[in-house]
Parts: sequence; C-alpha cells; structure tokens
Amino acid sequence: MPFRTALSGLNAATTELRVIGNNVANAGTTGFKKSRAEFADIYPASNLGTATNAIGSGVTVSAISQHFTQGNVNFTDNNLDLAIGGQGFFRLNDNGSIIYSRAGAFGVDRLGYVVNNANQRLTAYQADNAGNITGALGDLLIDTSDITPNQSTKVAIGANFNANATPLAPYPGAPAFNRLDPSTYSNSTSLTTYDSLGNPITTTTYYRKTTTANVWETHLWIANEAGASTEVIPAGNVAGQPATMTFNTSGALVSAVPAGSVAGAIDYAPVNPGTSAANMNLEFDYGGSTQFGGNFSINAINQDGYASGRLSGIDIADVGIIQARYTNGQTRTLGQIALANFSNPQGLQQLGDTSWSESFDSGAALIGAPGSSSLGLVQSGALEGSNVDLTEQLVNMITAQRNFQANAQVITTADAITQTVINIR
Repeated sequence: MPFRTALSGLNAATTELRVIGNNVANAGTTGFKKSRAEFADIYPASNLGTATNAIGSGVTVSAISQHFTQGNVNFTDNNLDLAIGGQGFFRLNDNGSIIYSRAGAFGVDRLGYVVNNANQRLTAYQADNAGNITGALGDLLIDTSDITPNQSTKVAIGANFNANATPLAPYPGAPAFNRLDPSTYSNSTSLTTYDSLGNPITTTTYYRKTTTANVWETHLWIANEAGASTEVIPAGNVAGQPATMTFNTSGALVSAVPAGSVAGAIDYAPVNPGTSAANMNLEFDYGGSTQFGGNFSINAINQDGYASGRLSGIDIADVGIIQARYTNGQTRTLGQIALANFSNPQGLQQLGDTSWSESFDSGAALIGAPGSSSLGLVQSGALEGSNVDLTEQLVNMITAQRNFQANAQVITTADAITQTVINIR
C-alpha cells in the first residue's frame, strides 16, 4: 500500500520545514551557518539484491549538513568584536573543554581574560616578556597593570652643524663655556629622558664650534623636576672638559671623543639625577650628523627611555597580533589569536550557542595563526553575520510545503482506492 510511502514523504517534508524554520529563526545570529536537509530513496532489497521491477518504499533523511560559507561582515564600535574573513574557527576554552566557533563577540571578564557571552575564553599564542610570540597556546589575558618605566641609556641625534658658524675659543680659553650665557656656545637642543623611576629628566646639549677646523665641543647638562641642574661628565674626563666631534672636509662625522659603543657615539660617566633613582648611564649617538654650510638643525632625535604608563587601548592586527597601548606612548604585544581548521568541517559536532566540537568525522583540529596555511584573516571591530539567505529559504519553504501537500494527496487518493476495494460486493 502507498500509505507508508506517502507517510515517509510527509516526514521528510516536515523535517525539511524544520530545517528551514531553524535557518530563518537564526538569520540574525552572529556566526550562524545554515543547514540543509538531504534525502535518499528507500528500496526493498533481499540478500541477492533488488529486483529490476521493484517499487521504491519511500524516502529517508540521509543527513542534515551545514554549509560553512562566509557570512556578511558587519562593523561595530568594539575592537574586541572579531570576524574571520575566510576559513577557520576561533578556539575557545570552555572550563577545560575545547570548542570552536565563528561567533566573535568578545569582551573582557573580571580577571582580564577575553571571553564570549558564555564565558568561554579565547585561545591565543602566548607572548614572552619581550613581546615575542611563542608557540605556547593559552587563554588570552589582557594585562591591565601599569607598564614599568625604562631608564634612558641611549640618545640618537641627527643634526646638521653650520660649517659657517663663528668659531669660539676652545676650553679653557676665553670665552669659557657658560650654559646661562648664549654667547658662549653656538647652538643647543633639549629633550626629555627618564630615570629608573620614570621621572622626566630634561637633558640639554650645548655645542661650540672651536677654532680648530671641523671640530665641535659638546656639553651635556640634566635637570630634574625640582629644577636641580647637573653637568654630565664625559667618560674619562674631568669636570669642564667637554666631549668633541670631528668632521671631515666633506661634512661627515669621522670621530667622537670619548668614543661610545658605536661609531660617532659619545660615552658619558654615570650621573646622579637627584631624584632618588639609580645613576643614569647615557650614550649620545651622533652617527647621522653632518657639518654643512647651512643653519643648525635637528633632523632626528630620540631616546630609549619612558615613564610608567596605564593601559589606554587594545589594537588587533589582521594576522591576530594583539597589542596593548599605554599612556606613555609605549606598546606591548600580548599574544596572537589562534584559529583552527578541519579537514571536514561538516563532520563537526554541533553543541548549540553557535559552537562545535571536534569529532572523528571532522578530523583533528589544525591550529595556526590567522593568514597562515588555509586560515583566513581576522577583522577587528566587526562580526560575521549569519550566512542564511532569507529569499532562498522562503523559496525552499514553498517547495517543502508543496511536497507535503502532494504526499498528503497521495494518502487521500490511496484512502479513496482502499474504500472502493472495501465496497466491492
């Protein structure tokens, strides 16, 4: 009788409608992947196979498969919202169990870990104290502690010294150098350096062109916030004996005395900054300086120290590198987001909450950094939307409804035929 065959068709159409209904319900779910009901016909078979004139016995649901195509990327104002452009899944720690998701709506919990709404922690490659990414996987932690200060040790100055400047008699001849008397030096420049406690130290260099051709003297003074000024003595010299720089006839720097660790650098003796901090050991690198017939100018100046700083923001690169920004202008690498991919994503076990777990059918997780191998890149400040196409689902709904009605009509017709047979006298 065709009743059972038509009943299998009704069940199949009902299953398809349920799948379509689930897709439509999750059209706005972040990271959701649509499903499709797949069917197979049923044939009666004996040990020796199926007869050539056998009639099918209906239909069965062979699989409910998911389609892991890319969803639309919607931009947000939260830089911890993450979207994957391409293949891959976020790797999450769910109280010791590892799960995977495409939903990237993350925030920070009270301990500083990056978590989603289910309090599952995002996995990342860890960074060492120097900011280098290691191969160790762990929960991504946003360190909110202040960054410790760094004492200034090296200062690099790229300057042009005016070859036509008026020469001044070298020390100890007249006029003697006096930092308070601008007539006793040719030029000066200042910058802020930092002691071991992060206190700002105003560092000023004074330059005097000497009567010796192409030779310049340089004097170095520091001043703390209290206004106390101290002369910094060149290494091996005595107070008042300046360091010197010598240029060649082409204007290039050929020597600096007393010599530092690199060519063109001047080494200074340790000096007490007067702030209860450790002595400062400064080296000034003039390697990029010149003596040309133009005005004195500073083309580049920088130093390697900084004060303490508070966390001011987080930046995430498309390759998953997480950098913390601090109020002192420094940055620190906190880690790199890890993504996972599978040989057969459709074999993943669905867990709900837009997450999956590894299974035998999916194969082992292949972990890597965004942009490596077949893994996609990460977009910060964005979320991947559902890949459900509502128009497509509505058309499928109409088709499933027609299938249901047709199978119901088969039952009605079969019932009428059966009734006719019963009424035969």
